[in-house]
Amino acid sequence: MNLFTKDATYYANLIKQNKATSVELVKRALANIESLNPMLNAVTHVQKEYALKRAQVLDENKDKLHTLPPFYGVPTLLKDVGQQQAGFPATSGSQLLHQNIAETTDYFVERIIEAGFIIVGRSNVPEFAFKGISDSTYTGLVRTPFDLTRNAGGSSGGAAAALKAGIVPIAMASDGGGSIRLPASFSGLIGLKPSRGRIIVGPSGYRRGHGNAVDFALTRSVRDTWTLLKTLEADQVEAPFNLPLLSEDRLQPIDQPLKIAFSYTSPIGATVSKTSKDNITKTVRLLEALGHELIEISPNTDDEKLLRTYYKVTSIGAAEMFHKIEDSLGRRLTMQDMEPMTWVMYKAGEKIPAYELSSILNFWDQYTVQREKFMANYDLALTPITDGPAPKHEQFGYSTYEQEMEQAEHLSEQAIEELIMRIYKKGHDYMGYAFSQNIAGQPAISLPLFMTSDGYPIGTHFWAGKGKEYRLLQLAQQLEEAGYLQTDIERLDKPAENHN
Repeated sequence: MNLFTKDATYYANLIKQNKATSVELVKRALANIESLNPMLNAVTHVQKEYALKRAQVLDENKDKLHTLPPFYGVPTLLKDVGQQQAGFPATSGSQLLHQNIAETTDYFVERIIEAGFIIVGRSNVPEFAFKGISDSTYTGLVRTPFDLTRNAGGSSGGAAAALKAGIVPIAMASDGGGSIRLPASFSGLIGLKPSRGRIIVGPSGYRRGHGNAVDFALTRSVRDTWTLLKTLEADQVEAPFNLPLLSEDRLQPIDQPLKIAFSYTSPIGATVSKTSKDNITKTVRLLEALGHELIEISPNTDDEKLLRTYYKVTSIGAAEMFHKIEDSLGRRLTMQDMEPMTWVMYKAGEKIPAYELSSILNFWDQYTVQREKFMANYDLALTPITDGPAPKHEQFGYSTYEQEMEQAEHLSEQAIEELIMRIYKKGHDYMGYAFSQNIAGQPAISLPLFMTSDGYPIGTHFWAGKGKEYRLLQLAQQLEEAGYLQTDIERLDKPAENHN
């Protein structure tokens, strides 16, 4: 195997220095997929012919261009949810859409191509990205490269596994409730969720999850993260959410100590593990040694109510999506068309009245005001991101609820809400540290600073006020330059018989 062991900028520079060609890098990525994907199940679609043709075009035109874009000739993967490329599959990890071909190319994908990336395929996701683990019934579960009995997380699990294993040097991802940061934590990668309104959106949709979801990537270096952020940002006046462009052209070193709030607690009242607390303690000591001021305090917000409303809005989005699919198919959908959890979300969304959505969005607005007032006193905040390492497959299974799920269509709005909360409880107790930044529209990042006592990656979570990605990445750069980020390749070390 010829794995990608450096970041995307490194390989782009090889091409620019005539030390490698785009065709060579694409062939390497395709060979890595062929070799590793039977174990990891990180990639669900390969577009070999397109990628090789695109690479050849880039190689033939390289010397004709005055300036090459930052990631010229670098192979990457798109996430198979919300990142459409016309003429290629867009299945969202579902059997229902297994024949679906995108008719339009999203502006995000157009910008990826303009940046010089060559798309070699699609990464695996949970069905319709409704879970924090990647275990689609249709496309199969995603395994971490360092322990095949563990799940890479979700919904950008395939992207994380592919990047960590070295299949590609960077992988596109998205985050609607932690879906970049959770897999980053589980795989020892850098996972930035930009602010709402920072990254280019459209034309197929402009407010996914009512603005909760944002496209970006999983990366292995701060320079890749920064360069991509500058490449993908867009002050879109036509979009419902937008931010002014970042004024900085380069990441400058931190010139003064930062004031950082930190907390050991779960925002939704769950018990926090010793592993997670130890991670925070070590991070606090590290930051203090670097000269920063750490203050233990949490925002006084109702995150338990926030979680319930988050699931309600997700359910409303599911109902809207499935009614559109029904119109296109000319028939009603049944439970056999989707996974049980997806069915429950769909039926829950049908039961929520319009006035309740309006009330929820008003609550979210007030919540955001509270969060921004809190962050006005601090440069950054530090919290756990997960309650431990990558979970075992089926760790958050819901088989005990199958009979109730089958009756979802006949349950009251309150009963189905309570069912959803019970089904997801194990998962959000373990991973419920990330969704609030999505609702508040604030940027957040998971950084791989430490390992668990048994040697598994676990991320450290920082967030900031809206529009303050620059400060997050300044700290990340300081930690990287001091040698604290652990984003090295983890080799496959489990035998094939562990493919559960």
